[in-house]
Amino acid sequence: MLDTSPIVPDYFHINMLVKSIIDDVSLYMKNIPKEVIAEEIQKAYIYARNAHEGQFRKSGDPYIIHPVEATRELLILRPDIVTIQSCLLHDVPEDTDKTVEDIRELFGDEVAYITAGMEKLSHLRYRGEERTIGSLRKMFVAMSEDVRVIFVKLADRLHNMKTIEFQPSKEKRERIALETLNVYAPIADRLGIFDFKEALETECFKLLYPEEYRKIREELDVFKEAQEIFTTKVKQLIMDNMPEWVPVVDISYRVKSPWSIYRKMQRKGYERVQDIYDLFALRIITDSVHHCYDILGTIHTIWTPVPNRFKDYIALPKENGYQSLHTTVVGMFHEFRSQPTEIQIRTLAMHRQAEIGVAAHFAYSETGQSKTAKDTYWAAELKEILDNSADSDFMTQMKIGVFDDRIFAFTPRGEIQVLPKGSTPVDFAYSVHSKLGDHISFARVNGRVAHLDYELRNGESVEIVTDKNKHPNISWLSFVKTTRAKECIKAYNNRANRDELVEKGRFILNAHLVKHFNKTLDKDLSLLKIIDGKTLDTEGRENVLVQLGNLSRKPSSVTRSILENSSSELHKLKELQEHAKQKKKPVIVPKEGDTIELIIGGERHIPYRFANCCNPQILDKVVGYITRDGVNIHKFDCASLKQKNFNRYLPAYWEGMKTQGLSIHAEMIFENRIGVLKKLTEIFFLMHINIEEMHAGASQGGISRVIFCLKTEEEDYYLFERLMERVRLSIAEFKEGNLIDMR
Repeated sequence: MLDTSPIVPDYFHINMLVKSIIDDVSLYMKNIPKEVIAEEIQKAYIYARNAHEGQFRKSGDPYIIHPVEATRELLILRPDIVTIQSCLLHDVPEDTDKTVEDIRELFGDEVAYITAGMEKLSHLRYRGEERTIGSLRKMFVAMSEDVRVIFVKLADRLHNMKTIEFQPSKEKRERIALETLNVYAPIADRLGIFDFKEALETECFKLLYPEEYRKIREELDVFKEAQEIFTTKVKQLIMDNMPEWVPVVDISYRVKSPWSIYRKMQRKGYERVQDIYDLFALRIITDSVHHCYDILGTIHTIWTPVPNRFKDYIALPKENGYQSLHTTVVGMFHEFRSQPTEIQIRTLAMHRQAEIGVAAHFAYSETGQSKTAKDTYWAAELKEILDNSADSDFMTQMKIGVFDDRIFAFTPRGEIQVLPKGSTPVDFAYSVHSKLGDHISFARVNGRVAHLDYELRNGESVEIVTDKNKHPNISWLSFVKTTRAKECIKAYNNRANRDELVEKGRFILNAHLVKHFNKTLDKDLSLLKIIDGKTLDTEGRENVLVQLGNLSRKPSSVTRSILENSSSELHKLKELQEHAKQKKKPVIVPKEGDTIELIIGGERHIPYRFANCCNPQILDKVVGYITRDGVNIHKFDCASLKQKNFNRYLPAYWEGMKTQGLSIHAEMIFENRIGVLKKLTEIFFLMHINIEEMHAGASQGGISRVIFCLKTEEEDYYLFERLMERVRLSIAEFKEGNLIDMR
């Protein structure tokens, strides 16, 4: 964020900030004269200010404001003099004509080392899935040699995030925020620096998801006053019930950070902040480990603990050194809180560790330098990992999620691919090259054959086996995770199966139009003449149907565009919409002989006709099949369905008789060997398929013929194909499989 301009700098405000830094440092470095502290800090400040003379931030402020403000952020860690000087000087070697050697001469080896480390880190750039383990290793090497390097980097990044609105490039703002969220915040978490982690995540959340941040912030503000009243009452009740010999140093509360709230709401499907039960936690601080357990016993006598929610991080600390007792109780002042309440119990030393992690282990010499900066338990552990692990298992050894919700998988040559959690071999193949994904036949994971929807785990090695005759299946969209894989699969199917996707899209949109507007498309697709403000020709209108058919667009967005952009249709569709609302029918329970609706693909009023081949009747179990002329209704056991394309199947049921999943009758032939059925039932279990019935018999030549009646709760018409793929890849004895019936 460097800029140059002929502005005359005013250093008065910045000088006052430096004075406040000196005052704050002298409060925790009580064994060092304030004059010594002031001299060392002023020395670094004046040197940096002179070096940055004539340089300005994009905000218009003198550039020196950045290292000074970064140092203020750093003070939460109670850093030593070396770290403070390094923070004030951290941009000098990169942005001025002064060198690391110049700094070494005036400030010593340690300050020079940290500023040199900062210069190296400044050249690392987040490139999403292209980032390599080698780049990350450089960062961790710098941290293992002297963890203070990353302290300065975190402070530098936090101030840059707080002033990122002055960066004019939206793309660069988002890149910096993503790098912060996916690299630096997790590192702060691994180091146990909770305050930095939360502050970094909050700034990124504001920038990347401004509307979601605003909504969560507003909901939290509503609770603030009630939380404070609640804490006061709880504090008094705890103090009244606490034994005289158990000292309580402090009782406070913490509220989950906005980013943590957002992630949990997304993960759990919550719609309101208040639905999160661990939104709020009480903290009780005491003087010793023994008294922590005394307080726990008292809490459990006042309120009822929630089973399986007690965690003893004192006896079993977290990897970052965090220690505390956690329990969750119910019944705590119902008038203020209906949800269970989490309570954390710890000593002062544990609380210090919880807030600033590794930095809590620092002890200061008479010169203000840290005695343990190069010898913390964390740095020693990290250095051992770096010295004794190859790139291929580095991240597994680290046990650190450097990328949020990401996994690392390796090619047979040891190259890293960074993927979202839940990714499959198909995602992996497309992350390497689009042709590899387009022709994937199967994969070997850690040397063993894996099915295409197998969920990859961290550190696994993946080999993709291709077949030039294999092509992307539209059904893969149901399990792939990466945007690249989804786009490649859609692109191929859009080219190869355009007619089929147009028909699927036509059916989907007609179903939506009939349901909401009592209208269907005509032959010319005239309703789609103007979409998204553009006048479309015939090909363009069909492209809209392709988007619906490949599930990349929802029918509601298309009808919304019609309403917004076509004044002639707007009035008609609104009238039809009101008319359709007035004619809505109540849900009925069908009786034999009644005329009832057939629900197709979850929609009512879909035009259909009964297939002549099986002549289905009302109340029969049925399935829809898409044709160019509409939807044909077949009985589930119709023999002609066995020769038809599963991609065109649609679930159908009579109103009030919704089917519960699918029943599959299948025949499989295996070599008659011990363990085959065990392997097969394991596959059924992993795919959530229940065996309702099974008949097995041996025939000549060591061959076994097994007939299954299987049940699944999902109406997944690709299930048999996916099942066969897994069986072929997992059971060497498999010879043949046939679908007898699907209902």
